[in-house]
Amino acid sequence: MKLLENKVVIVTGAARGIGEGIALKLAEHGANIAFTYVSEGSAPKAQALEEKLTALGVKAKAYRSNAAIFADCEALVNDVVKEFGAVDVCVNNAGISKDNLLLRLTEEQWDETMDVNLKSIYNMTKQVIRPMMKAKSGSIINMSSIVGVRGNAGQSSYSASKAGIIGFTKSIALELGSRNIRCNAIAPGFVETDMTHYLKDGAGADQYLKDIPLNRFGSTEEIADVTLFLASKMSSYVTGQVISVCGGLNI
Repeated sequence: MKLLENKVVIVTGAARGIGEGIALKLAEHGANIAFTYVSEGSAPKAQALEEKLTALGVKAKAYRSNAAIFADCEALVNDVVKEFGAVDVCVNNAGISKDNLLLRLTEEQWDETMDVNLKSIYNMTKQVIRPMMKAKSGSIINMSSIVGVRGNAGQSSYSASKAGIIGFTKSIALELGSRNIRCNAIAPGFVETDMTHYLKDGAGADQYLKDIPLNRFGSTEEIADVTLFLASKMSSYVTGQVISVCGGLNI
């Protein structure tokens, strides 16, 4: 059974990693996918993903759009509504990390992290709630992090941005619940992607694993499975929640 047949989903930052896994998983369940990428260097990956999604029998389109820029988000959502006819689900996945101890963390690093990780959530949510309110239905899924729940030395900017997403998520759930629009967050733990290979291969890998009760790193598919749950009717009575997908790291 396809859980998202003919639904229209926006996924930001989907050219690789968790975003790509989410786009593929939701498309497998019948969703039409509009997804974003930022840099020219990501264009070949975005094109390849668009082709993979189309091969699954759904409509798909890649957009070069920066979620940290309000005008980009406004143009993106307008284009998606015009091209796809609706926005049923928005997965706010775009994010970066500029890790450094606070003594060395620059103002520019802090500001960029906040813009890409937190302001982007405001930018996109502000836009997608309009078509969702018109349809009296919608699911917004924000990608937080286990670091936003428990903090982590050397990641003050990343932790603060991801913690901010949690507060935003709960507030939007309260604001829009009466309109049948749900808003939830996912807090991934250590997930194997091309951006986090150093966690598995680095000198501290054993210590990371020691802290995880399931004694392994997560996969992008495991994050995508929870996203599918939150995007579909399976979670129709779930809103304002933070689901940690972290192998028990938050215990």
